[in-house]
Amino acid sequence: MLNLELNPQKIVVFTGAGMSAPSGLATFRDNGGLWHQHRVEDVATPEAFARQPELVLDFYNERRTAACAALPNAGHRAIAELERSYQVVVVTQNVDDLHERAGSTRVIHVHGELTKARSTLDPALIFDIGDKPIRLGDRCPKGGQLRPHIVWFGENVMRMEEAVAHFLDAAKVLVVGTSLSVFPAAGLVEYAHSEAEKVLVDREIHRRPEGFRVLQGSADAVLPSLVRDWCTD
Repeated sequence: MLNLELNPQKIVVFTGAGMSAPSGLATFRDNGGLWHQHRVEDVATPEAFARQPELVLDFYNERRTAACAALPNAGHRAIAELERSYQVVVVTQNVDDLHERAGSTRVIHVHGELTKARSTLDPALIFDIGDKPIRLGDRCPKGGQLRPHIVWFGENVMRMEEAVAHFLDAAKVLVVGTSLSVFPAAGLVEYAHSEAEKVLVDREIHRRPEGFRVLQGSADAVLPSLVRDWCTD
């Protein structure tokens, strides 16, 4: 793997559902998570949308309402605080906008965004919808039904090349709240520079990539002190 020269001022933060869990948003794979309540095949595939579009839209309308009602937690705010001292890029598997609302200015959503809709006729037509629902019959100017701007199972992950490029030269890589079991996004950690400082934060450690220091605990409890340490280095 290509090892670029480290950028000493650059931090990449890679986040998953455990990042937003302290804000009250349900995770997907934990006990009681969304995939224990709904079959993936029913709500999170292109085939499900073709078969029962109203059911799929209702599922994501509920997720959108919950996400927009939630507030950034201390972990989100701590990550945003890093920008006072570092060049920070957040790469997130989450589809909420809590990083942005906490103040992070460079956020790459590899699995899409709940606050956006896109055309089924032209995927390049993407619309900001905030907390508004998408209904059957809501159409883009070209006449295509709108769908959530979300990566469903079987679809290509978004902005992966851009994300990889940031991992390659970051002096610090912080991984928070992800089981590192959803590929290809989970494979991004393998692009971390061999000499980068690497930290993994989560309540439960499912997979520990080589070279990562583990801080076990919730994002809101662990990140503020870690950020204080890094900002005083």
